[in-house]
Amino acid sequence: MPETASRPVPKIASLKTFAVRMPFVDGGAGTGGTPSRWHELDMVLVRVEDEDGHVGWGEAFAYFCLEPVRAAVERMIAPFVVGERIDDIAAWNMGIQKKLHLFGRYGITLFALSGVDIALWDLAAKRQGLPLWRLFGAAENTERPAYASLVRYGDADLVAQQCRRALDLGYRLVKLHEVEPAVIARARQAIGTDVPLMVDANCAWSVEEAKALAPVFRENNVFWVEEPVFPPDDYAAMIALEAAGIPVGTGENASTAFDFSRVIQSVSYPQPSMTKAGGVSEFIRITEACRVAGKTPMPHTPYFGPGYFATLALLPLMPAQTLVEYLFVDPEAWIAETSRPEGGKLRSSSRSGIGFAPDPEVLEHYAVKS
Repeated sequence: MPETASRPVPKIASLKTFAVRMPFVDGGAGTGGTPSRWHELDMVLVRVEDEDGHVGWGEAFAYFCLEPVRAAVERMIAPFVVGERIDDIAAWNMGIQKKLHLFGRYGITLFALSGVDIALWDLAAKRQGLPLWRLFGAAENTERPAYASLVRYGDADLVAQQCRRALDLGYRLVKLHEVEPAVIARARQAIGTDVPLMVDANCAWSVEEAKALAPVFRENNVFWVEEPVFPPDDYAAMIALEAAGIPVGTGENASTAFDFSRVIQSVSYPQPSMTKAGGVSEFIRITEACRVAGKTPMPHTPYFGPGYFATLALLPLMPAQTLVEYLFVDPEAWIAETSRPEGGKLRSSSRSGIGFAPDPEVLEHYAVKS
């Protein structure tokens, strides 16, 4: 939606990036489907400032790819931002997609675009002194249930311990990243029969393997099975699994509302990721498409920067059934005053924009020096 004002919107005076690497602890060895041991949160923060001095912040997804994502923001996106009057951010976003389609409609190009788009929307809301959700017509602040998203441990005892810890902290929903039936069963035993349990396989199985696990999912009352097969865009496989009685969640590796139309048609639980799908502009289009299709968006949010803040800032636009992912780790420091689950729920911010205001000292300390 374009901004409205009595004069043209101010030009964007500058765009600056910050490559940030934040260590975290998870109580385990950091195993899973990553290039190496996962024990740091990588993020590319994007700061835009207009000629009137208003500032907006965004985040581009950058796990294990800090340098190329930062380069994409600075070399591919920034030239279309600095010096421009961007009064219709969604239209600007689509225009950039058209200009850059040669580089693909997913991956680092869309990560970079997402980060800048988030920053522009943050800026637009701050110019008006409003929370982002107000720009899109929501009437009031709200909260939604959060689920503890555990990393992959591969250890039944440790998984049970972390599940119990999550319940002690007030969570009433738990997601595993485990692939062994015995570990999944142990988690269910630890949390009891009434707590919803999700399983994220990170594309670990073939269609046949996933179907063979259907009894495991039924016996442990798994609420959804996330990214069960490779490749993640094999939507025919998702449809087949749903037909076999396996509720599927997917979407973190899809970009743009166009791509998500296939996700929405194929699975029970579409899962858009703010920092990967195209930023606020595309996230809004995706959630609207979910509404029209009668599906509930379940946002993918395993990060704590502006992408997380922007997701929370749009909670008032999502249905009451939406569940919000909260990465169950402890960062070494918080880069900003960050909303965390209370009583198992997360609340959108009433602060202007997306509510993100980085601590300069923390930002300086954890910024990767180029």
